Amino acid sequence: MSVALDPARLKRYRERTFRLRSERRLRTIQEAQGFVAERGFVYFWPIAGVVLPSLWAAVAGDRPVADEHDDPGHITWGWKDRSLDKRWWYYAKVLRGRATLIALDLAPVFYALSENYGEPEQDYLDQYRDGQLTHEARLIYEALLETGPLDTVNMRRQIHLTSAASNTPFENALVALQRDFKILPVGVAATGAWRYSFIYDCTHRWYPDLPVRARAVTRAAARQRLAGLYLASVGAATAAHVRKVFQWKQGEVDNALERLAAAGEVLPGGRIEGEKGDWWVWKELAGEAA
Repeated sequence: MSVALDPARLKRYRERTFRLRSERRLRTIQEAQGFVAERGFVYFWPIAGVVLPSLWAAVAGDRPVADEHDDPGHITWGWKDRSLDKRWWYYAKVLRGRATLIALDLAPVFYALSENYGEPEQDYLDQYRDGQLTHEARLIYEALLETGPLDTVNMRRQIHLTSAASNTPFENALVALQRDFKILPVGVAATGAWRYSFIYDCTHRWYPDLPVRARAVTRAAARQRLAGLYLASVGAATAAHVRKVFQWKQGEVDNALERLAAAGEVLPGGRIEGEKGDWWVWKELAGEAA
């Protein structure tokens, strides 16, 4: 059964799930925790070209991130920094390498899709030999394994990557390690020119139960769960939208969506006036449109 969606209805649905309406905005850090738990995962900032709830928009509304440091929306920055050592949620650069907040009960689902196979202090060597980790990523990870938590300034000194030429390889390595759930920021240090730098630690050390909890989750089940939560947030999306968010292979996206359809979670073949392609419609929104 196909569903014809009114664009205005889809917009209202997202205003609700993204918390864009003034009466539903987040005003406290406790409400922010509830928002992340409710949605499963959100971006910290809105990302151009990617439809996904963000902490910023849920606080400040549907507007660009402000340049002014005293903008009320920047309370989110303080919430994020305060949360780093509290384990309120899993925070790291994950989806598309951008800052992502993940509900703790969902972290094993993400971890199940990583290249970690139960021996975090050994698996990375296989990845390095296979060309899946850069030299800089290996240096960072080994420094954290050997030394424990390090801020980025002292980390760069320890692994001898302090030159300007090493800036981009170092930053890219930090992101790659976070995307693969090997490291995450766990605090802030008053170091460097700005007296502000993230402190990083190994994920398996900060969340020691995470590898064990992830073992029970198959990759197919993980993709189905994440794709379902994404559609629950955005209401409707094409397969291309799902692939853009998670950067899975096309066959993996198709399998996840087909499993959701078989479970009655989504309806395929949706049509939206003025939009191209076949849309997969979340059951709640499909029910409203029926």
